[in-house]
Amino acid sequence: MKMCYAFRRGTFYPFDAKEGWQVPTGKTRAKYLRRVQEIGFDGIELGLESLGGADASQSQAMELAKELESSGVPCVAIRAGGGLCQQNVADQNRKRLEKAVEVASWIGAEVVNTALGTPPRNPQLNTGPTGAPEAHGSSQMATQEDYVNTARVLREIGEVAGSSGVNITIEVHQHSIADNSWSTLHLLELTDSPYVFANPDLGNVYWNYDVPEETSEECITALASKSKYWHCKSLYRVYVPEIDHSYYVRVPLPDGDIDYSFAISAMAEAGYDGYFAIEGANTGDQLYKDKISFDYVKGIMSELGV
Repeated sequence: MKMCYAFRRGTFYPFDAKEGWQVPTGKTRAKYLRRVQEIGFDGIELGLESLGGADASQSQAMELAKELESSGVPCVAIRAGGGLCQQNVADQNRKRLEKAVEVASWIGAEVVNTALGTPPRNPQLNTGPTGAPEAHGSSQMATQEDYVNTARVLREIGEVAGSSGVNITIEVHQHSIADNSWSTLHLLELTDSPYVFANPDLGNVYWNYDVPEETSEECITALASKSKYWHCKSLYRVYVPEIDHSYYVRVPLPDGDIDYSFAISAMAEAGYDGYFAIEGANTGDQLYKDKISFDYVKGIMSELGV
């Protein structure tokens, strides 16, 4: 398995990323990328916005891609998307996904990762962020029509992606019709594309509800053979049954509730040879925390011989 840095906090002195997950700019960028490369990452994941967003030009995207390449951390995955079955956001999200595929083909990124999350259909259906007994946009609330419509779009865009050597991965994600293993498998079956796969983000399954729908072990075992990219983060859970709510705290991989020794073993046995994408810390000294995660993972891989 190769190691990807799915960074989530670009703030690095003196750059202060007040809006979104942006790669540091100017002279700070070279220092930041050098630190990422020194940890040992083989590549980096960027959001579409970092590469120019919906209006990205080829020259604009290539300029950043060449800088990343020369720093030893090429862009290997692009993050973009959103729900494709909710009409108030479907067209916009389809265009973002199509643009991400185009940009990936320009810069040689192997994967476009999409989370199919949606906002509440109306204010009364807003269940809040995570940790509640229900979740808007979830597989529990989805109809078969939602799956069929989403699969059609993924299949169509998958054909375009495949012709450029790009794979699309569906991130298991909260507030999404693909928020656990069974729903992701159902969507993949309907999509029936050789270019569309899973991203079994166990952290998103864990913190979706107050009580997780399935264990991390069940999820990774079910999705390992269907995966082409893998977001990895961990949390620990504080359950308050009196109010039917759980609170989750993001921590480095060895400190959370998800057993990555089990998960890596399952992926290795399934023949997974894609990127292990450490989804970076979003608070504090992210590079310090993410090196802890990196070293932990490399230790497990060394023990397993993968």
